[in-house]
Amino acid sequence: MTPDTFDYEAALLACARGERYALRALYERESRWLCGVARRIVGDSALAEDVLHDAFVQLWQSASTYQPALGSARGWIYTVVRHTALRAVRRQGRVSALAPQELAELSDATQAAAPDRERGLDVDGLERCMEHLEPQRRDCVTLAFVDGCTHDEIAARVGAPLGTVKSWIRRSLAALKECLS
Repeated sequence: MTPDTFDYEAALLACARGERYALRALYERESRWLCGVARRIVGDSALAEDVLHDAFVQLWQSASTYQPALGSARGWIYTVVRHTALRAVRRQGRVSALAPQELAELSDATQAAAPDRERGLDVDGLERCMEHLEPQRRDCVTLAFVDGCTHDEIAARVGAPLGTVKSWIRRSLAALKECLS
């Protein structure tokens, strides 16, 4: 199948029905990209492979919880892998500390793995809107949604009070939403 014809939603629904071929098809189609996302977050190839395995077990077990109204199936799959990787990092007692260049590379890799039309995102618009945010607020949003840091971790990193960080993120998300609409 070409990228334009693979039906991620149908594959997830088949997984929910217990059809193993669908999980295999998802794995064969996305594992290389998903492992790259996991590797970027955990910083270790062996751990990234473990994360990918755990994520596919979770996909198999929780495929029935996918809700199409909340987003694309492919996006949901990437979210499961990302969250699994972040949990692995937290279990190790460390936080992934990506440098700005690494964040750009992660963004590029994710964009290459999931074309804009499949994700339904205006990446150029998002980047443009992010540039309108004050640098410290933009950093907070990036730490929260790319690195997966908690509000407490962000406050410690940027040296700002917890309440301030929460407000910055909430207001920044509202600004991004308005800018993108």
